[in-house]
Amino acid sequence: MSPNAEPEPSRPDQPTAPATPPPARTPPTPPATEPPTTGEKPSISSRTGYAWVGLVAGTLIMIVLLIFILQNLETIQVSLFFWEFHLPIGVAVLLSVICGALVMALVGGMRIIQLRRAAKH
Repeated sequence: MSPNAEPEPSRPDQPTAPATPPPARTPPTPPATEPPTTGEKPSISSRTGYAWVGLVAGTLIMIVLLIFILQNLETIQVSLFFWEFHLPIGVAVLLSVICGALVMALVGGMRIIQLRRAAKH
């Protein structure tokens, strides 16, 4: 045979090499548990972090309210139905804000209950 000779094509009358058995079936690999990287930093927020931010914000609001009450210590007369009492202006305003927040929470709570009932049916 010469070095430039091409191999003969296989002929149907010649036996061919035995076929290799198919590879054993392996179960598919589960998807990666790590989120795909998009170049952004992973989120490190948590409920604890949100709670801490809420506590800090609440503390700052309480400090502002305390300053407001201390600057408005002039006493006024408050009448509610058949009750009459004297309170510092700051305390009276604070109590009225708390009562308004309670009414708002009551209305919001009733709406949440209404939506939950509608979602169940």
